Amino acid sequence: MNTAQPSYANHRAETGALEFRHLPLSDYSEIHQKMRIFTDERNDDTCDQVWFVQHTPVFTLGRNQSRQNILMPSEIPVVQSDRGGDVTYHGPGQLVIYCLFDLQRMQLGVKALVAGLEEMFIRYLANFNISGQRLPNAPGVYVENKKIASLGLRVRRGCSFHGLAINVDMDLTPFTYIHPCGLKDMQVTQLANLGITRNCEQVATEISTLIEQQFYS
Repeated sequence: MNTAQPSYANHRAETGALEFRHLPLSDYSEIHQKMRIFTDERNDDTCDQVWFVQHTPVFTLGRNQSRQNILMPSEIPVVQSDRGGDVTYHGPGQLVIYCLFDLQRMQLGVKALVAGLEEMFIRYLANFNISGQRLPNAPGVYVENKKIASLGLRVRRGCSFHGLAINVDMDLTPFTYIHPCGLKDMQVTQLANLGITRNCEQVATEISTLIEQQFYS
């Protein structure tokens, strides 16, 4: 695993009605609260934003969670979230992409947002001749039936937050402590295991263009 942390600057790249923000390694609960505040305080003139971030180790429980999907105790904290989905793990080396979109302004439904995020990352993998797939009734992206990207969203006041978590180059061991996303016996993989040598900052930069193309072109 590449343990070197990328150097995130306080950077904002504006593209029309969309802003990209690259955040430092952060506590999940802190970012969660900031997303809620942003969503509650935004108005019709607020630019949509995409936040790229890595989290300190944490298990998060979505609204559809069952604690039976946590298989063993550990020192990793467990945090309740208001996103969709079940239990997942976040940690250094995983790129989390938070999509703070005004869906009403975009005339975009939740299912279309989910499909668009999946399609965007499948296109990213295709650049490396990797075939990404969807599975029925299991949001996210898979490679050879192993999960590489998890997806969970929340919509309030017609606006989305939370988003997509991509396993880039991380310690995958904590995933063995849970049924990832509530899927029994689901294995996970990451870009590094597929021969894609990138850190999270590089993936964020490369994927920004695909997000813009998918939702704003």
